[in-house]
Amino acid sequence: MNERRRTLLGMALLGAVEPLFAAPLSSPSAPALPPDVRQALNAELAAIANDPAMQLASLSVVAIRAGQPVYEQAFGRRYIGNGLLPDQPATPATLYRIASISKMMTTLGLMRLVEAGRMDLDADVSGYLGFTLRNPHFPDRAITLRTLLTHTSSLRDDGGYSWPLSTALKDVLVPGAPLYGEGKMWTKRAGPGQYFTYCNLGWGVIGTAMERVAGERFDLLMQRVLLQPLGIVAGYNASALPPAALANLATLYRKRTTDTEIWNSDGPWIAQVDDYSSKPPAPPAGIDRYVPGANATAFSPTGGLRISARDMGVIMRMLMNGGVHGDGRFGLRLLRQDTVERMFARQWTIDASGSNGDSLNGFFPAWGLGNAHFPDRPGLALVEGGGFEAVGHSGDAYGLRSIFAADLAHGNGVIVLAGGTSSDPELQKGRHSARARYEERILTALYRRAVLEPGTAH
Repeated sequence: MNERRRTLLGMALLGAVEPLFAAPLSSPSAPALPPDVRQALNAELAAIANDPAMQLASLSVVAIRAGQPVYEQAFGRRYIGNGLLPDQPATPATLYRIASISKMMTTLGLMRLVEAGRMDLDADVSGYLGFTLRNPHFPDRAITLRTLLTHTSSLRDDGGYSWPLSTALKDVLVPGAPLYGEGKMWTKRAGPGQYFTYCNLGWGVIGTAMERVAGERFDLLMQRVLLQPLGIVAGYNASALPPAALANLATLYRKRTTDTEIWNSDGPWIAQVDDYSSKPPAPPAGIDRYVPGANATAFSPTGGLRISARDMGVIMRMLMNGGVHGDGRFGLRLLRQDTVERMFARQWTIDASGSNGDSLNGFFPAWGLGNAHFPDRPGLALVEGGGFEAVGHSGDAYGLRSIFAADLAHGNGVIVLAGGTSSDPELQKGRHSARARYEERILTALYRRAVLEPGTAH
């Protein structure tokens, strides 16, 4: 099928949708936090962000209770000039490169294609890629979207997971191809569907398959099927962001070198990614000649979405509303209720012996389709004292730590975007989870003061 025809067919099957502006977070129907509670929460989060033992470059948060936004706030600086240029404060509308939460957003776009009948979760993904994708150690077992979405495809990141647009993904993944090398991307331990190992490369495959089916470049496809219908200004291609959004994009920092990885908490903040203070981001090399469906990894379906906490709240509320954006007769159905339920249904859980997967010391105890599950159990609790079981995703890259956690049934959720730390987070382990202690403190503060009803016993 030629590229133009494939594009038009993909648009027709998905249906035309008019962009709607995202509902403001300060909705008149939102249950307001009492002023004293808001003030106390502001002070508690500011103290965490400015803790000398683990200072944060920036922090943006959102809390949702019973389907309505009740709190948003930002702390710190989205740009740190270190005395050479003016600092710029973080705001609730500041965009961040949200790391692996991007995988869940990519999955939302994929599920629209699945709903439209363009893709099947249990079909051999080779048919969508245009080349045969097989683990050479298990050549008779098909790799499906489901196994990719649940990190059970038998792919590994050992051989890399991102390449320039000039590189065809098939030249990396197919045995005997020019860039196949030693085949480190395939495990010998277990075949597709048998063992969980978190794998970024799987989302490069998913994004490439989406491109070829829709006949559309991944970053543009995600604009059409997810971001624009929700009225969200965000994107997987920083060079395509409009000027106002680019000016409000957070640079991610650490007080750590980018080459020798030496921490110095008393030293300057060092930009890790998205520092466009001297020149704007360049488009990916070769983008003008790129044929969709060859290699979407350059757009990072796995971790490259730039979006604000406020707009992530719009997506969270859409999911809480069963796939509908907005309220009443003005609402736009983006996904069917059963699609949302299907996506967030439990697909995999680590067994007692750990023989069916690698949970990374409890960080990944359970999984849905392109989303993490956060069971409310000792050693795994999102908040101190428990009480908050959720689904969503986490992110960790270039200093950023991010969390999207939603109890879809009750309409409660929190979003946290922290733009970098002054010390190594691994030196301050959490007390009740696999997260860093500062993440636990932020999540607990938001849950206790904003998600729980005011006056509820803490």
